[in-house]
Amino acid sequence: MPDGTWEYHGYAPAEERLRESLCTLGNGYFATRGALPECTADEVHYPGTYVAGCYDRLTSRVAGRRVENEDVVNLPNWLPLRFRPPGGAWLSPDTATVLDHHQVLDLHSGLLERRTRFALGEGRALTVRQQRLVHMADAHLAALRTEFTAEGFAGELDVEAALDGGVANAGVRRYEGLDGRHLTHVHTGTVAPDTVWLRCQTRTSGIRIGMTARLTGDGQAVTRHEHPRAIQELRLRLEPGRTATVLKTVALHTSRDPAISDPLRAAIDRVGAAAGYGELLRTHLTAWNQLWRRADIDVPGEPGRILRLHLFHVLQTLSPHTADLDAGVPARGLHGEAYRGHVFWDELFVLPYLNLHFPEVSRALLRYRHRRLEQACAAARAVGRRGALYPWQSGSDGREETQRLHLNPRSGRWLPDNSRLQRHVGSAVAYNVWQYCEASGDAEFLHTKGAEMLLHIARFWADSATWDEHLGRHRILGVMGPDEYHDAYPGATRPGLDDNAYTNVTAAWVLARALETLRTLPEPRRRELAERTGLDGTELERWQNVSRSLYVPFHDGVISQFEGYGDLAELDWYDYRKRYDDIRRLDRILEAEGDSVNRYKASKQADVLMLGYLFSPSELRALLARLGHRLDEDTWARTVDYYLDRTSHGSTLSGLVHGWVLARARRAEAWVFCQEALRSDIADLQGGTTGEGIHLGAMAGTLDLVQRGLTGLETRAGALWLDPVPLPALSSYGFAIRYRGHWGVQLRLEHGRMEIAVPSSDRSPIDVRLPGRAVCVQPGETCGLVLRE
Repeated sequence: MPDGTWEYHGYAPAEERLRESLCTLGNGYFATRGALPECTADEVHYPGTYVAGCYDRLTSRVAGRRVENEDVVNLPNWLPLRFRPPGGAWLSPDTATVLDHHQVLDLHSGLLERRTRFALGEGRALTVRQQRLVHMADAHLAALRTEFTAEGFAGELDVEAALDGGVANAGVRRYEGLDGRHLTHVHTGTVAPDTVWLRCQTRTSGIRIGMTARLTGDGQAVTRHEHPRAIQELRLRLEPGRTATVLKTVALHTSRDPAISDPLRAAIDRVGAAAGYGELLRTHLTAWNQLWRRADIDVPGEPGRILRLHLFHVLQTLSPHTADLDAGVPARGLHGEAYRGHVFWDELFVLPYLNLHFPEVSRALLRYRHRRLEQACAAARAVGRRGALYPWQSGSDGREETQRLHLNPRSGRWLPDNSRLQRHVGSAVAYNVWQYCEASGDAEFLHTKGAEMLLHIARFWADSATWDEHLGRHRILGVMGPDEYHDAYPGATRPGLDDNAYTNVTAAWVLARALETLRTLPEPRRRELAERTGLDGTELERWQNVSRSLYVPFHDGVISQFEGYGDLAELDWYDYRKRYDDIRRLDRILEAEGDSVNRYKASKQADVLMLGYLFSPSELRALLARLGHRLDEDTWARTVDYYLDRTSHGSTLSGLVHGWVLARARRAEAWVFCQEALRSDIADLQGGTTGEGIHLGAMAGTLDLVQRGLTGLETRAGALWLDPVPLPALSSYGFAIRYRGHWGVQLRLEHGRMEIAVPSSDRSPIDVRLPGRAVCVQPGETCGLVLRE
């Protein structure tokens, strides 16, 4: 299989949902799953189209309670195109004999091709070849080109294309009890003999959607309307060995789009002005070529193939078009309905990669958070705190979207969901603000929106800290950490844990960065912020105090995940692995047995070890020293080993973080976890979840593993810091970055040598720092550095 393609041979119904997710096409504005156009939503197939930031809120009755959920909306299906001999049954791989079936996702061109040969009996066959694109240059266009070739017969073929407004959100079985009918007021009509339209709106958010389709081929299309579908029919004349072609060109707009008056009018105009397929393809390919030049990664072998697939899906979800949108980072991409399309902390794993390739996209994603700062401040007030409390799950307006109940599919029981206590998401927002500004040099953003977010998040942490006279420390009580298994102490009547180490250390980091930002702000801007927020010297003194006195618990010579973790029972890991094929979701297994994971030293994913993911060894040592602890190499190594032995890796992020931490520690087993991170979606390691949407954080994180993890790349103090670590399985790689106005800075590591090439420009030289060395690389220069063992 070539590096630039992802191929599937044969038709396998059990794999269709996974293929549909991995063959999704998008452009940052909208995406469509890779479902076969002749197939409808059923147990095997799930066509879905999603626009970034298009949400709707419905209320359902679950387990005797009214439950409100906001979902990314499955929009009208533009794909439908089916075919049959006149008077015969519609052909599909599920209803007809398939002689051959082949799908190819071309990563470099953003094209999905399928070729299927159907047996028609008596030696006759029909070959169907389709090429699909979601246009990367014009974010509102898509096209489906279909070629029909008769083998062993001459005759007619009926073709029916449609726009279908009768869709619902039904792509996740766990959500079956929830209302998924988000579209209402569906109307269809005809624009011209070859063009139909569909308009509708979401039920509660009132977002209006306009969609048009132009169908061209041999002969004149006949139009009819059967609510809620607009249908176009063609009858083709097939001759043996001759190909008949049908082209379906689609335009999509919503009322959230800027610079339009009406989404239907905009879609009609857009499809009317759309060029033929040849020109559409040319401009689409040009846009993709430009993206690959800016973002491509050169890693040999199978890891390189997978990384390019990951990069492809990151670019389809968060492209330069995203810079014009009010949208966040959807944890499952625009590839399905898992997590209801919500925005979590996954941007923590995504933005560090984007910062060095598409900083304008990172800035837009941070603006999504800034626009919801007022809502975060209201959430803090609601729990009796000052500052900003960002939600664990965010959607349209920034309110907390985390469900109150979640279903355990093993037991069939609906259980309380306390994950809204993961207040560390605010630290993730602050971390991303800081990392973006360091990488881009965007002082304007740091001094304005960035500073506002940093200060309000710092204020929340300082106000959340309570003084413990016995410990002589500040504490943060009643939270959850990234682990997600533990949401309460054994037997407790109220949820929440005390002094989660990750939460406390990152809170201290936020407070320190906020104080640093205030010190470096221009005086007029500092005065403005103080006047607007009521900041005074007394409050800043408290920030300084809390940032140096937050409690970090230890037990048995390792950092405790939270206070009391060391008192929990040990789990019999050997027994559970023997009894269950897969224990990644140990929480569900234990609950189904009538037990609780809260009783055990068992983690779903990295929690304490996330500190080693976010911070370099020197920065983490400095952070702990600021908090009064000496973190030497032995203590950190013991901590890593301790949690490695007690983690079930029930998240795609877990392998990524453990691989990163182990690689930085130069541990041989790092590659095992890196491989798990690479394979998490293509092998669907979480047991059917990828078919509901890819895991965007893990995909972007694997790219960043090469970009920053293996190179030790940091952007701080106006310099590029590098400290490469050896990973024999990835000993050769290269990539280009965009750094502080320098476009296309090439970094390549090979045979223990790092080469840095800075393209010619009028920018200042780049200050590069390695352990014990510093070099200054001028624009137009290439610098080769032999790395020390």
